Amino acid sequence: MSDDLYEFRGGCLCGAVSYRLTGPAPRFMFFCHCSRCRKLSGTVHCANVFFSPGAQLEWLTGEDAVRSFDLPGTRKGSAFCTTCGSQLPRTRADGRTVIPAGSLDESPDLVPTAHIYCESRAPWEDAIGGAPRHDELPK
Repeated sequence: MSDDLYEFRGGCLCGAVSYRLTGPAPRFMFFCHCSRCRKLSGTVHCANVFFSPGAQLEWLTGEDAVRSFDLPGTRKGSAFCTTCGSQLPRTRADGRTVIPAGSLDESPDLVPTAHIYCESRAPWEDAIGGAPRHDELPK
């Protein structure tokens, strides 16, 4: 793995919160299909980018609008904007920082490492591939 430092920037939907993360390249990018991630995201899966301990997360704006939640007895948790509810990065107790991929301002050259917890995916997920695709909201 390279010793190069990378910078990632992002924020929430309403613009109240922005952040910068600097550190080595991400370790993993997982699409998690477990029921907890579906509840957390309100969609088919969570797409999270995981960084090793030592990555530096800095709130550029709106740190006072960031709240955290940890589900007792699990490693599941989240940070979010109190205004718009957007998922935001958090540094876990083990020192790893997790960035929700959708909160990134740009689409860096990230490639998913794996789909995880596929056995507990939503039963309707397999039908997604055959659904019609539209560039905008259909009329």
